[in-house]
Amino acid sequence: MGQRSWAQKQPLELLDLPVPEPKPDEVRVRVAAIGVNPVDWKMREGGPIRLAARLLGPSLPFVPGLDFAGTVEAVGAKVSGLKIGDRVAGGTDFSRGQRGSYAECVTARPDQLCRVPDNVSLESAGGIAVAGCTAWMSVIELGQLAKGGSNPAVLILGAAGGVGQFAVQIAKLRGAQVVAVCSAKNVELVRALGADTVLDYGKGDALAQARPLAPYQVVVDCVGGYSASGCRDLLSASGRHIMVAAGSSAPQMLVPPFKSKNVLGRATTERLTGVMQGISSRQIKVAIAERFPLAEAEKAHAMSRLGRTVGKLLLIP
Repeated sequence: MGQRSWAQKQPLELLDLPVPEPKPDEVRVRVAAIGVNPVDWKMREGGPIRLAARLLGPSLPFVPGLDFAGTVEAVGAKVSGLKIGDRVAGGTDFSRGQRGSYAECVTARPDQLCRVPDNVSLESAGGIAVAGCTAWMSVIELGQLAKGGSNPAVLILGAAGGVGQFAVQIAKLRGAQVVAVCSAKNVELVRALGADTVLDYGKGDALAQARPLAPYQVVVDCVGGYSASGCRDLLSASGRHIMVAAGSSAPQMLVPPFKSKNVLGRATTERLTGVMQGISSRQIKVAIAERFPLAEAEKAHAMSRLGRTVGKLLLIP
C-alpha cells in the first residue's frame, strides 16, 4: 500500500508514492504534524536552495517540507537508541537523499531527531525543526550567548515571527535582557514571551529606538531588511550580528570587523533537544496559528506567503 505525499507538479498534487523503506542508518516515522515554513514554498519557486535540492536530493517527484513530528514505525538495522513506538520530532534532509516532510511518513537518521516528552503534544513538536533550530543557532551557537552570564543584552528584530519568537525565549533561558522589535499589534504577544523591552517599529527607526539600550551581545535580524552596519554599531566589543534572512545585506558579512553571520537552520539532535527541553519545562511556548489537512497544503502556502501569520502553520496528515 502506498502513502499520500505532496509533490510539486505545477501546482502541488497529492500523489500515492511507495512507502519509503528506511536505510540501515535511518528510521521511518509515521507523521502526526508537519510545520510549514517559508523555505517550503521558496524551494518551489527556484533559487539556490531548490537547485541544491535537485542536485543532491532524491529523484523526482520533489516533495517539499522539513519539519515533522510523529511516531517511529520502522527501524534500520544499524540504528540503536530508538525503537518502534518512540515519539520523535525532527527535520528531513534532502542532502541525505530524503524526501520532504509533506507526507504521511518520512525517513530520517537519528541525529536529525529528538525524543518528544510525554507532556509535549506532537502538534507542538511538529513545527520546531526549522524555526527552533535556527533560533538556537542564532542565539547559542553563532551568537555565543553563554549561560549564566551577567545579564547581557540581546536585540531581536522581527520578534513576532516564527524564528523571532523562539529567539526571544531562548535568549531569556540564557538569562539575557531581551529587547524585541515587532509591530504594534504584536507588542503584548512578544512581551508575554518574556521580552523585557518591546519596541514598535511603526514609531520610527527600530535601530535608533534600540540604541539607548546598547551595547548588545547579540543582535538577531529575523527580518533581513535592516542595515548590517547599523546592527553592528549596536554591538559590544565581543558582540555578534546574526542574519536569519540576509537578503541584500548578505555582502556586508564580508566587511570588517566580520561580526555579521548568516544562518541557515538545520535540525540536529542537540539543537532539537535544547528547544524541546524548554517546551517541556514550559519555558518555551509554541504558538500554533492554524491547522490544515495535508490535502490543503496550497492553502497553507498561500497564507505563509502573506507574511502576516503569528505562530506556526501546521499540516495534519
